[in-house]
Amino acid sequence: MQENKQLESKCKLLCLSPFMDTNTNLIRVGGRIGTSNYPFNKRHPILLDSSHHISKLYFEREHIRNLHAGPQLLLSIIRESVWPINGRKLARRIVKNCVTCTRVRGQTLYPKMGNLPAYRVSVDYPFKSVGVDYAGPFFILNRKGRGAKLLKCYLCLFVCLRFKCVHLEAVSDLTKEAYIMTLRRFVARRGKPTEIYSDNGRNFVAAAKDITKFLNDNQQSLSEFASEEGIKFNFIPAYAPHFGGIWEAGVKSAKYHIKRVMGNTHLTFEELCTLFAQVEAILNSRPLCPMSSSPNDFLSLSPGHFIIGRPLNALPAPSLEESKENNLQRYARLEQIRQVFWRRWQREYISELQSRTKWRADTTRLNVGDLVLLHEDNVPPLNWRLGRVSRLFPGPDGISRVADINTIRGSVRRPLVRLCPLPTAGETQA
Repeated sequence: MQENKQLESKCKLLCLSPFMDTNTNLIRVGGRIGTSNYPFNKRHPILLDSSHHISKLYFEREHIRNLHAGPQLLLSIIRESVWPINGRKLARRIVKNCVTCTRVRGQTLYPKMGNLPAYRVSVDYPFKSVGVDYAGPFFILNRKGRGAKLLKCYLCLFVCLRFKCVHLEAVSDLTKEAYIMTLRRFVARRGKPTEIYSDNGRNFVAAAKDITKFLNDNQQSLSEFASEEGIKFNFIPAYAPHFGGIWEAGVKSAKYHIKRVMGNTHLTFEELCTLFAQVEAILNSRPLCPMSSSPNDFLSLSPGHFIIGRPLNALPAPSLEESKENNLQRYARLEQIRQVFWRRWQREYISELQSRTKWRADTTRLNVGDLVLLHEDNVPPLNWRLGRVSRLFPGPDGISRVADINTIRGSVRRPLVRLCPLPTAGETQA
């Protein structure tokens, strides 16, 4: 351009018709508005390289001077006097790395969806691994007739983590004793599970401590077989309902039917228990997966298929799937039907669990020592607590989804979906 030569056809500046200003020895934009009445700097702004440090400082100054303008507004203000090359990309980076704008946005992390644990995809009896959750409250009458008082009642949902079988119980209050009695009724009807998963509700934690303490205190007096049959309690991290999505979905489905049938009416405790049992039967009749394309399959596979015929102390049975029906006795015939259900579950349902519906890529870049904001409900982002990551908990796939955060109130454990990372010094200077 200093030698008044034509630019190459592949030059990125050719669309701007640049020229050399002889007075200032600066490259300016020729453009198409040279005949307008705008000022000279507006018609022919100075060309700047967005990768230069001066351009970055100029963008940051205008971003703060214009009350933290967004990328589009910031770029339009900059172009009043200068024309940055790839300015839109620089404007987005300046706004993204602004600490104040990051705190106002309050955008949390979304790590890649984890793999299903073994108890979700392995073949075993129903309700051997269960998840528990509460729903409600539901208002009930203490008795029939005039003068009845309204009381609160709750729904306790047990869901099989393998076959999505549902068991609903009505609970009168949210105490440890009520939860233990509910658990006893569940064990008496469905058999004792080996592990129970739930959130960090106070009643769940108290019941787990009480039962665990009872087993530990009486371990010497109990026989060796009984001590091995203890129930293992597992709790998901606090403020992480997506860790227990299977029982959260069960609560949503149960409330869908209960609200439409119950409406604004007030039932008695017996009527509510009857309604819960009917809703339980409906939920256990839902198909687990789309119906197969075979014309011989008239019924879809449902959780109810795995509940029927399960003994509390079942013995292992040989494989009877390939045997002829005419050569089997009645007990063997029932065992063959049960094994066919499991084979269909492995062939049809497990394949539906392969794909990830969301959170398909790991975009989190969180390290120990990073500053984060703790997402809190019903609190604006500018009032979220500030903390520093002290420990990460990577999963079996190497992706961290839970972290320990040091705050002014002590150390807390939170999932990454409740953390908003703040820009570091390296990102700001990039």
